[in-house]
Amino acid sequence: MRLFIGVLTLLPLLAAAETAYVTDNLRLNMYENADLSGARVDTLVSGQEFEILSRNAQTAFVELANGKQGYVSAAYMVTEKPARLIVAELRAENDRLSQSLEQLRQSYAEPAALIDSLQQETAHLRSTVDANAERMAELEDENKSYSSRSARHQYSLPYTWVGGAMIICLIAGFLSGLWWVDSQSRKRHGGIRVY
Repeated sequence: MRLFIGVLTLLPLLAAAETAYVTDNLRLNMYENADLSGARVDTLVSGQEFEILSRNAQTAFVELANGKQGYVSAAYMVTEKPARLIVAELRAENDRLSQSLEQLRQSYAEPAALIDSLQQETAHLRSTVDANAERMAELEDENKSYSSRSARHQYSLPYTWVGGAMIICLIAGFLSGLWWVDSQSRKRHGGIRVY
C-alpha cells in the first residue's frame, strides 16, 4: 500500500519532467491599414524577406517580393537573418558540399586505384632490385675469390699442358737424338748408313 501511494505521489513529478521546446514558426499578418486593421493582405512566416518602405515605433509599411504591400507589427521584425534561415542555408550548403565531395571522390577513384597499382608495382620492383643487389654482392664475392685464386696460380700451367709439352719434348728429343746419331754415323762411315 505504501508503495502504491509513493508511486502516486511521484506521477506528477514524472509528468513535469517532460521536455518541450518553444516553436520558432511565427506567422505575422499583413494588413491594409497602419493601425493593423482592415483586410488581411497576406500572412508572413518566419524568415520571409521583405523591404521596409516606411516605419514608425509600432508598425512598418512593407513590400513583399511578389509586389504586395501592407502594414505589419514592427515588434516582430529583425534585421538579422533568423536562425531558421541560417540553419536552412547551412544545410543547403552542407548538401552542396557533400555532393561536391562525392563527385570529387568519384573523380579521384580511378587515379587512386592507379596510384595503388603503381605503389604495388613499385614495391614489387624494389623487392626485385633488392634481390638483384644481393645476387650481385654474391657474384662480386665469387669474383674476388676467383681473382685471388687466379693471382696465386697466374704463373702455373695446367697439368694437361705440362704433360702434353713433356710428351712433345720427349718425342722431339728422341727424334733429334735419332737424327743426330744417324748424322754422326754417316760422317764416320763416309756418308753410308750402318745399321
